[in-house]
Amino acid sequence: MAAPVHRNPWRYLRDTDVLHAAAVTLLAVLLSGGLVWLGYLMHVWRIARYSPTAWPGRRVLLVFGRQLAGDEPDGDFRERLARALALVRAGRTRHVLLLGGHSGGDRSEAQAGHAWLLQQGLHGDVEVELEQESVDSLENLRHARGLLQGGDSAEVLPPVALLTSRYHLARCLLLARRLGFDGHPVAAEARLPYTPRYLALLAMEATYLMWIDLGVRWAQLVGHRRMAARIS
Repeated sequence: MAAPVHRNPWRYLRDTDVLHAAAVTLLAVLLSGGLVWLGYLMHVWRIARYSPTAWPGRRVLLVFGRQLAGDEPDGDFRERLARALALVRAGRTRHVLLLGGHSGGDRSEAQAGHAWLLQQGLHGDVEVELEQESVDSLENLRHARGLLQGGDSAEVLPPVALLTSRYHLARCLLLARRLGFDGHPVAAEARLPYTPRYLALLAMEATYLMWIDLGVRWAQLVGHRRMAARIS
């Protein structure tokens, strides 16, 4: 069995496509006097503020992991898992896909999340799958797509609910749509917190989202196929 891949954000600094997108994004921010970034920040805030905590109809529930604290889910991750458990108990879904590889501990985020759900009384008749090979949100969704298609890329994807923290929803929704999902955002928290920590997370997510979106748009504009295909 291959050794698990651990999250290492510094690996992106060795990626020429990522650096290319960063240069384009920085130039856009400078030329706009920061207005481009403010536009993305408002988009991230709107998604975070107005996303529901449930969804219409039956969907596969995708629960995004988060870096573990001492091999256990941290506060944000527990909120996501608690929302998932409440939705299962309310009969919203019978199929849960826990996303998250190894982030430094002995077990994956998906494994830790599953163990927490079982401790909280998750029923055994719920179909739970673990996606444990990813190290970021894009890989979460790409591997989830493979699991849902059963290895057949021609298989039609079922509609999914994307459950994560409010600050993280805009990025997950963008990536899911780029990968061909019919995705519905679902917030872990009952409402958007306005703490200094949360505002900083929203600002960080706006930066990530701008970096991804402008990088892809630029790649499509100039015909950089390899760069555009990074999110497909």
